[in-house]
Amino acid sequence: MATWSNLNFQDSSSPLMEQMIFFHDFSMMILMLIITFITYLMMNLIFNKFTNRFLLEEQLIELIWTIIPAIILIFIALPSLKLLYLLDENNKPIINFKAIGHQWFWTYEYSDFKKIKFDSFMIPQNNINLDSFRLLEVDNRLVLPMKTKIRILITSSDVIHSWTIPSLSVKSDATPGRINQANFIINRPGIFFGQCSEICGTNHSFMPIMLESISPNSFINWIKNY
Repeated sequence: MATWSNLNFQDSSSPLMEQMIFFHDFSMMILMLIITFITYLMMNLIFNKFTNRFLLEEQLIELIWTIIPAIILIFIALPSLKLLYLLDENNKPIINFKAIGHQWFWTYEYSDFKKIKFDSFMIPQNNINLDSFRLLEVDNRLVLPMKTKIRILITSSDVIHSWTIPSLSVKSDATPGRINQANFIINRPGIFFGQCSEICGTNHSFMPIMLESISPNSFINWIKNY
């Protein structure tokens, strides 16, 4: 979960989020090399009394600073496109569930097992315990098994919302009259938090997402006993 001093990504909890962090680090490494090299050249030009006569008009240097950036962009684009297609890949999910956005709460439906449907409201600040998280606790958590291919179908009943859990690399708009889908695999047990990421009205900040990841056996018992 994000904290006040956290300036980086949240800890990864899914394979896709791991790949996104790797791509971010890869891109930042290239950017830092470019910035360092350009800074070095600029310092040489600024603090130098002499002017290179080939720098003012030279076909070779024009060719170099056209080809090299193109090659760098290719090295960045190829893993980016691969990751983009991996995020959209939705092959044979084991569990499907539906998230419906409302002003201002979420409704979840499990339709693969039996008709399980419940609303998830944020717990008001004056009702939470001292060990709870302000503006993130809900009365009904979304419960899912870990190490399982999961597909979420996302829609809305009123305005545009966005179902987002950063540590799972999931962010998809909930659009009225349309069903969007996303997929993810949870690596580990735990509780993961997210919030609506689309400005949807006055209480936009008060419709959090709280997902609890448990073992497959515990999930089956939860389904049976619900």
